[in-house]
Formats: sequence, C-alpha cells, structure tokens
Amino acid sequence: MNTTSVTVPSYAYTFIRIGFLKQLVMDEITLNKLEEINEIKQLIEFISIYYPGLNLSSYTIEEIERELFHTYIKLIGKIILISPRTMRIFLKNYLIKYEIMNIKRVVLGTILGMSIAEKSLMVNKLVEKYLGNTEFMNELIELSSLDKIQLLMKQTKYNIAIREGILYFKNTNEIFVLEAFLDQIYYENLKNEMRVLGHKERFMISLYLKNISEIYNLNVIYRGIKNNIERKLLSQFLVDTYLFLDKNKLLTLLNQPDVESYMLKLNQYLNEKKEIKKKLKTFKLDETHLIWSLETLYLDIFFKTFKIKIDDIDYQAIFKIIEVLIKKDNEIRLFVLPKVVNIIHEKYKLLK
Repeated sequence: MNTTSVTVPSYAYTFIRIGFLKQLVMDEITLNKLEEINEIKQLIEFISIYYPGLNLSSYTIEEIERELFHTYIKLIGKIILISPRTMRIFLKNYLIKYEIMNIKRVVLGTILGMSIAEKSLMVNKLVEKYLGNTEFMNELIELSSLDKIQLLMKQTKYNIAIREGILYFKNTNEIFVLEAFLDQIYYENLKNEMRVLGHKERFMISLYLKNISEIYNLNVIYRGIKNNIERKLLSQFLVDTYLFLDKNKLLTLLNQPDVESYMLKLNQYLNEKKEIKKKLKTFKLDETHLIWSLETLYLDIFFKTFKIKIDDIDYQAIFKIIEVLIKKDNEIRLFVLPKVVNIIHEKYKLLK
C-alpha cells in the first residue's frame, strides 16, 4: 500500500471521511447486544458489518483474534490515506504498538521452539507493510535462537529492550521484563516524535499521550508488584509523562508491598482529583481487570472533557481519528474477544 499517493489539502476532507469510517465502530447498544449471543458463528455474523472482509475457516480463538486485528489494521491504513502528512506521522508511530506485538509473539514463539510457519502465522504482516518493515520482520521470523534475535536487533530502536529482556529471561525464565521494556518503547517513541507534529496535532495528541502513558504506568506497576519484580528494576519501565498523578505519587505506588496496598493507595490518589472523584462515585476500579478499569476511567474522562470544547474543524478531525483508534481497539480487546473466549470455553465445557 502506498500511503503517500494521496494528497490531502486539509482536515476538512479528513473530517468528512472519518465520519464514514466511524460507522465501523460499535456503539454502546450494539456492544451490549453481544452479551445476548451464545453461538460463535452467530456472533461472527452479528459483528461482520463492523469488520468488512472478515475471513474465517476454523473459528478458533487464535484465528478470530488474528482476523479482528487484521481488519483493524486495515482501518488504520484507510485513515492514513485520508489524513494530512503530519497526522500520517502520528499514525505510523501509533502502528509501532502492533509491531511490538509482532515482535513479542516472534520472540515467544522462538522460546517455545515454534517453526517459521507457526511464527509467521502469528504476525500481522500488514503492520509491517504500512511501516515499511516487511523485510525486517521476515528476517526476524526465520531466526531460530534468542542470540540471533539479539544480533538482528542491534541496529534498531528495540536493541536495549531485547538485550535486557533476553538477559533477564535467561536468568529467571520470566518474560515480564522483556515485555515491559518493549511496551515502554512505544510510549517513549510517541513522546519523542511529538516534535515533528504541527501545533494542533501536538495539542490533541499530547493530551492523548498523557492519558495512555498514565494508564500504562499504573498497569505496569501493578503487574510488577504482582510478579514480585525488584522495585529498582520496575522503576526503569516507567514513562516520564504524567496526567493526574505526578512522579512522586507513582514512585509511592511502586513501593507498595503488595497489590492490596497498591489498590488502596491508588484509589486514595484518584479520589483526590475532582475530575476522577465524580466518576468514581458510579465506577469502581476492578483489580481483576485493572487495565480495563483504568482505560474505561481515563479515556471516558478524556472523551467527555475535550469533545464538548472543540469548535475548530482541524481539532474535530484529529479528535475523531483518535476516537476511532481507541474505541475500535477497545472494542476488540475488551468486548468482542472476551465474548469469543467465553462462548468457546462454555462450548468446550459442555463437550467434556
């Protein structure tokens, strides 16, 4: 796909076109209807209008997840085509999140001794096509050892994360550090690339970055405490970007002795912020699904705060792009896939 072949003169065109693409995002009523479905083929038929080109044969969890994200990446590709140049820069940086997902899967597949064909099946090649990294990913897939992967990564932005993550894995047989270092790259890269954006993109995207960075920081601290990661090491995974909580509060959370103490302190801090306290009267953080809770809480505030304040067509277009990206990704991860897993597991239990 040639993402530079279309010249978009202004955000006015983007604003109109993104309105059509937004129709591919399920609204709240539709998401609630998912709960009424108990058959996997019925579910796929129900969601197919929101996932054009969905192509399934075996209806396994892995295949459905792969196809859902494939249609989502195609959606991002369409947004790239209708966006001005500076917005395309952000969108390609946004796609790095999914390249990191590819890298994690290849590394894990290598650890598990998977074949090249098996690893290739787990990778979303469309991501690499849009990023211009197809050759790199194909080479990575073909490597048969962690040492070879580390060597290939030496000239990339993933070098330190892969080196430190693999070293930790070899010493502990634990992949948490590898995943955390890779995830951190995504947020740091978005932050560093902010300088090349225009004023309007920088304004909106910086607000979005603060939201997702704080969600990431709170989640990685929680996971680190739960996995008994040494606190000094855990502090290295944090992103130096803040919204409601400052650095000192994050470090206090990081040094809590257990997850119970962490949740108590987190709720205390959040209730100190009037924007969040109001929301927490009707919404409670769920420790068992913390990332879902944090995303619901923070992004709901983000949308409600800025949607009503934007009266400029450029800002509206940028906001709509971010809205489609967030809501479609959340739709897959937090609603459709959990329902798929639930239906298939229930069917499996009945067959036993």
